[in-house]
Amino acid sequence: MSDRIIIFDTTLRDGEQSPGASMNTAEKLRLAVQLEKLGVDVIEAGFPAASEGDFEAVSRIAGKITHAEVAGLARASKADIDRAWGSVQHAAKPRIHTFIATSEIHMKHKLAMNREEVLSATLEAVRYAKSLTDNVEFSAEDGSRSDWDFLCKVFEAAIEAGATTVNLPDTVGYAVPNEFSEMVRYVRDHVPNIGKAILSVHCHNDLGLATANTLAAIQAGARQAEVTVNGIGERAGNTSLEEVVMAINTRPKYLPMSTGINTELICPSSRLVSMISGIIVQPNKAVVGANAFAHEAGIHQDGMLKNPMTYEIMKPENVGLISTKLVLGKHSGRHALRARLQDMGYDLSDEELNLVFDTFKELADKKKQIVDEDLEVIVTEGILRTPDIFKLEYLHVTSGNTVLPMASVKLSVHNRSVQGADYGNGPIDATFNTIAQLTGTESELLRFTVSALTGGTDAQGEVTVRLKENGLIALGRGSDADIITASAKAYINGLNRLEYLKENPVRAVV
Repeated sequence: MSDRIIIFDTTLRDGEQSPGASMNTAEKLRLAVQLEKLGVDVIEAGFPAASEGDFEAVSRIAGKITHAEVAGLARASKADIDRAWGSVQHAAKPRIHTFIATSEIHMKHKLAMNREEVLSATLEAVRYAKSLTDNVEFSAEDGSRSDWDFLCKVFEAAIEAGATTVNLPDTVGYAVPNEFSEMVRYVRDHVPNIGKAILSVHCHNDLGLATANTLAAIQAGARQAEVTVNGIGERAGNTSLEEVVMAINTRPKYLPMSTGINTELICPSSRLVSMISGIIVQPNKAVVGANAFAHEAGIHQDGMLKNPMTYEIMKPENVGLISTKLVLGKHSGRHALRARLQDMGYDLSDEELNLVFDTFKELADKKKQIVDEDLEVIVTEGILRTPDIFKLEYLHVTSGNTVLPMASVKLSVHNRSVQGADYGNGPIDATFNTIAQLTGTESELLRFTVSALTGGTDAQGEVTVRLKENGLIALGRGSDADIITASAKAYINGLNRLEYLKENPVRAVV
């Protein structure tokens, strides 16, 4: 059996199903390029049948990526498979990923199909996909709650029909490690033709066991791990790419396998996903959290000074945490900026560099040194986003303990300038009230968080908001040296993402 683990990244598909984490085409394309640099083997670029926007994004990614396989997800229907193939057929290495549920509860209540009908649909879907490409993956949705013998029968049929990968998903995060590894062994022992396909696993984190289940499955013989960067995904999220990869790297005695991941790009990739999705990485998140390599207790610090391995099982530089010492400031030129951005993984065109450089100069006039986090914000806000419906043109706020807070705002709405003013309980409330009035929106603010990107009083403030409107939830993010301006940017970004969601609904699958 091969000791090489295939890393199948579904950040762009399942990761986007995190509430509010919708990404536009430009953002998906930039992230796909980063995932290829990271070294993932397969990029699941989206669910092409979900919307025109998803089809376009998958198609553009397929045309851009040259080394990784590009997969399009499809239900077990000819229409979905045609749509998936239409979006990935021009990829250097295309893959069709088709699925159908196999658990009793899903077959009865969601599909209204019996076992024979599901088995027939599996055969038909895989055969049709195989007529289009040799690279076909089949997933048994809710596999971990399926009857084991029926699951084996479905996998045998899928492989016989031409599937080169069969995937066992723990769709609702129900499994525990011993059970899941036993299930993987059972599949390997009871599917006669399993040797003709790669066995994959796709775990969710509802019980906090996604990584543990994935590693248990790998030890039991699975050879493809379906993961997302930062573990983002539906509900409690997916298996974390960084956790699986670093567990394999750190514990070779128990996990004598390898991946093609360039681990030094893990943290930069994590930051990019966080910037694009608007989902903040929790400080105590394994591998990529802000506290992952922080030591506060005195006895830990003493040990670290004597030998870092006393309390660190991984070197921070191995996951890309040590940044360059090159200092950028207001006297830095385009060449220095381009070099630093290239080191960070951003290959910008001359036009894009000019846009970033202008914003860089504006920020450099406000603070002495520009750090990587500042540059990531500049690139994300200036380059990655497609044209927004709502744009901030002007903001003036009056506030204090002796006056009633008021905000005057000028916005561009559908390329037309509008302005107004309103009061609030505080400067941010007044700003949000005015923006809502000018945009004619009625979103509910579910969450508001603020943090500093770096240390120092001149650090940029970063604001994240979570908005809800008509059942849709979107995350907005904004950064600025002025925290009220950052709040306005985050709120407007959230409103723009809501507008995007209205046009491009995300469907939850697998």
